[in-house]
Amino acid sequence: MNQDEIRFDFHGLGLAIKQAREERGWTQAYVAELVGKTDRTIMNIENKGQHPSFNLFFKLVTMFDISVDQFFYREEQRDEHSCRKHIDVLLNSMNEKELVVMEATAEGLKKARETEVQK
Repeated sequence: MNQDEIRFDFHGLGLAIKQAREERGWTQAYVAELVGKTDRTIMNIENKGQHPSFNLFFKLVTMFDISVDQFFYREEQRDEHSCRKHIDVLLNSMNEKELVVMEATAEGLKKARETEVQK
């Protein structure tokens, strides 16, 4: 099969979006309003695995902080980098003050590890 012919199955991702939406107590209509689409579009993505545009896909996974690794990579590929990617997603959502705290925390952990190794 030609690489251009491969179609991604969005059913699993649609269910993850639905679960994240319901955990927040949001309606499909509310999510649709946030992303500038109709509630029918959100319903079709969640229930039928409809393929969203890339822009809508990006809005939904970032809005709900959904890691797409589990849908795109085999398990052995995912485990290697999923924690780092999740941390990147979290860092990207932080303001400058929060990033300073995270940087200091990472530096403190690094220093503690170096001190432990020297003992």
